[in-house]
Amino acid sequence: MKKFFTLIALFAVALGAKAEWVEDYKIDYSSYTGFPFYVMGYVPEWFDGVMTDFGSGYKYVQVTDDAEETSDVIVTTQGGVEYYKIALSEPGWHQYFIADGISTELDGNYTVKAMVKASEACTIDVSMGWGWGDGQSVSTSVSIGTEWEEVEWEYNNIGGTSCNLVAKPGTVAATIEWKSVTVSHNQKEQRPVEWIEDLKNGDAEAAWPAWSLEETDGINANWRGDRTGEICAWALTMGRNFDDQNTVIAEDSPRARPYPADIEAEPGNESNHVFAVHMTQIDKIDDDNSIQWSNQFWIQSPQGWKSGTQIKLHFRYKAEKPAKAATQIHRQNPSNYLHWEAIGDINFDTEWQEFDKILTFSEAQGGGWSVAFNLCAESTVEAPQEPNVFYLDDLSWQHMKLDEGLFVASSNSETGIEYDFDNATEFVYDEDAQAYVATVGTKGKEDTWVNEIMISTIRGNDAAFKGATLKPSGDYIGEDNWGNYTESSLAKIKLPAAGVWTIYVDTENKQINLIKVEGEEDKKPIEFVPNETLVVVHGQERDFTSSEQPEDKENGIEAGTGQPWDNQFFLYANRNLSAGETTVLTFRYKSSVAAKTATQCHGEPGAYMHWAAIGDVNFDTEWQDFEQTFTVPSDADGMRSIAFNMAEIKEACDYEMTDFIWKLEDETESLIDFEGAKNFYVKEGAGTNPYIFGTDPDAVISIKSNVTSGVTYNLVGQRVNKNYKGIVVKNGRKSLVK
Repeated sequence: MKKFFTLIALFAVALGAKAEWVEDYKIDYSSYTGFPFYVMGYVPEWFDGVMTDFGSGYKYVQVTDDAEETSDVIVTTQGGVEYYKIALSEPGWHQYFIADGISTELDGNYTVKAMVKASEACTIDVSMGWGWGDGQSVSTSVSIGTEWEEVEWEYNNIGGTSCNLVAKPGTVAATIEWKSVTVSHNQKEQRPVEWIEDLKNGDAEAAWPAWSLEETDGINANWRGDRTGEICAWALTMGRNFDDQNTVIAEDSPRARPYPADIEAEPGNESNHVFAVHMTQIDKIDDDNSIQWSNQFWIQSPQGWKSGTQIKLHFRYKAEKPAKAATQIHRQNPSNYLHWEAIGDINFDTEWQEFDKILTFSEAQGGGWSVAFNLCAESTVEAPQEPNVFYLDDLSWQHMKLDEGLFVASSNSETGIEYDFDNATEFVYDEDAQAYVATVGTKGKEDTWVNEIMISTIRGNDAAFKGATLKPSGDYIGEDNWGNYTESSLAKIKLPAAGVWTIYVDTENKQINLIKVEGEEDKKPIEFVPNETLVVVHGQERDFTSSEQPEDKENGIEAGTGQPWDNQFFLYANRNLSAGETTVLTFRYKSSVAAKTATQCHGEPGAYMHWAAIGDVNFDTEWQDFEQTFTVPSDADGMRSIAFNMAEIKEACDYEMTDFIWKLEDETESLIDFEGAKNFYVKEGAGTNPYIFGTDPDAVISIKSNVTSGVTYNLVGQRVNKNYKGIVVKNGRKSLVK
């Protein structure tokens, strides 16, 4: 009998140790022969282990019998899916994964290093994403040179626990080659963590309990919630355990039911027993269900886990034939789907492999019980996988032992008090208040005052704390004000003033109340006066863009170099803005000809952060009034400028703007001065630099910032490496690198 569940693992980390540089993810493309990720309409090709993007002149169409477009060139992915390579008459916009399944921490900061080069120098966007909704990614611009070099860039304030990297060359025509990508972060050490073992029968030696194998009319339907932990491995295969009255998924979607996975002697090693899934039939479940989850396997926990919980998962795996399985999080009953992402894709081979991973349950995964393996991940109706047998053994599911209850950690962005999640204050129940109560800050000690808090139901690990927070809504400040709250990830509560605060949480009614004991006066609404500076941007006629003038080597025509940001206006705030802050912007505007301007979030003028700000502003020859409420997105945390791209049209145009008000939504702060031009930067023409309106455009402007990211930019907002020569901006200061 093997013994895999007799020891409690301790995380061997000493308190007080210095921060450690941790490598989170690495992919060396030379170990692949084709694109290994999900295809988003574009398929990078493989040459001598180098992933190659041939630029915007091509698209890729899956090879099928009814494909409307074909070509002589066929590109094959790592999974064997074939695509026709189709030449385009005009540049097409394209994007593709360069990494996936990166384990990340909420609110974390990450450094990416890529060995990459391009046929001509270019700048592309690369996003780090943890979902596909609004605000579920951060993006940055990456400059790529013409020689192999390790290019480095950063991401801050990550909002998920599993991320991908997506390169977005858009309409860039250059050929881009990738050799490798590494993702790392500088992690402060956590206090020692105790891991508690959960699974039973994880070694596939012990027989299932008798009750789990009982059948009625040939159907196994043992959904015994009180004894779930006794079955750690479930399976589902087409043609077995079918019940047309099945209600596990839905009454109108009958299909085979899961059953306790088979325990068999390992072929070729009769002394060892393994979990086996015999996949003999591969077809669509019905007209509404995909073929990809027609055959499945589950590693089942004895209980559900709330968001923020960390688990440590281990297993051995192999198959009769190489195959890829996708993984999901399911609820208590296997096949009761919860979330599309779990531990990434598992690539089975004919030899045993070991899998080890720590998974933090995200907000969307909270309540999950099991990890589901979709064993037909590479199947399509046109090209189903071959029958196969999957083997798994030595299943180990452990969870991190943490304090549970209610805890509050606090900070002060003005005085430098940082969050200390390890020592977060625990709430105590107050019978008189009929609520849990905690106080942050100390009366009579101004240096302990705080202006931001996070409340969590878990303490003992930073990532877990951030993943199980409470997010209040409505008016919850003051004795008579109780607001509702919901469970959320990474909910930071900004206080109206720094001070000592008492927090009340009514868990029965899910309400919260915050009362200031002492501290600064609450900010009060102020009277706003429009800044009447008349800003004029003399937008210069720009070159053709690459899509307006594609490269035509045969006729000696080079691709156009014009960009929508060749002319720009920047509204520059008096301070950096935090994600989630809501502002209101008003101004009057007109132009010499009708023109559209797109807007973006920048740090310093020209330091791009996010593709969208207040939307498009459509100028015309008559004066118009603009007003919009704008909330800083998560991937523009620390922004300071709203950039108006004033070269969306090719021709020259004079833009006029005046009567500016940019304020917080609660009207307690103006983000710009009521007079003067220091908040207005303009850029007139490609290759020129932003300058304060009304000053010498050739002067070197020192832009000061309270954000010290350590990232270096050139004057058009591109992140550059240590080899860059010219004027650069770092931590808000300009310098000349020779």
